Amino acid sequence: MKVQNGHNVSVHYRGTLSDGTEFDNSKMRGETLNFQLGSDKMIRGFNDAVLGMTVGQTKNISLTPSEAYGDRRPDALQDVPKLAFGENFVFKLGETVQGNGPRGPFLAKIHEVKDSSVVLDFNHPLAGKDLNFEIELISAKELNSAATWDASWKKPQLFEFAKQQGLKVNTKTTKAQLISALEASA
Repeated sequence: MKVQNGHNVSVHYRGTLSDGTEFDNSKMRGETLNFQLGSDKMIRGFNDAVLGMTVGQTKNISLTPSEAYGDRRPDALQDVPKLAFGENFVFKLGETVQGNGPRGPFLAKIHEVKDSSVVLDFNHPLAGKDLNFEIELISAKELNSAATWDASWKKPQLFEFAKQQGLKVNTKTTKAQLISALEASA
């Protein structure tokens, strides 16, 4: 069976940079990566590479930044007062810090240390990089196509169900449009 959007899959993968540096390896961690194809939980290029694979198949791919974590964004650099950190905090260039901001928890890298502030880089660590993956499809489970849905569900439930069914919907699709698309596919 070739996997499609909506299937739950388990993969092993090894990720490397263009120079061969390994940045991640699921086999070394001893656990597969499990996700639903088309659920927007994975970077687009990785999800698209798994589409059409069969269990046991291994595939090597190369992704550009636009297919992975995007380009580095200069606006993701932010000047933060040193007072926002603990009194005895030691600022080290290149070190990753975590904290809570107005939008919730965050991770950032110290990009520059100034007299009274520090510049934090909120870009994803792999942003702007070409990525290589070796992907092995370990298992796939087809969702029950006879599954039912209910028009009284909230929009997020309808959206997720429609995605599982392989319908072309996005987060801007209204609840009424979701219901219409689900009715048309029945």
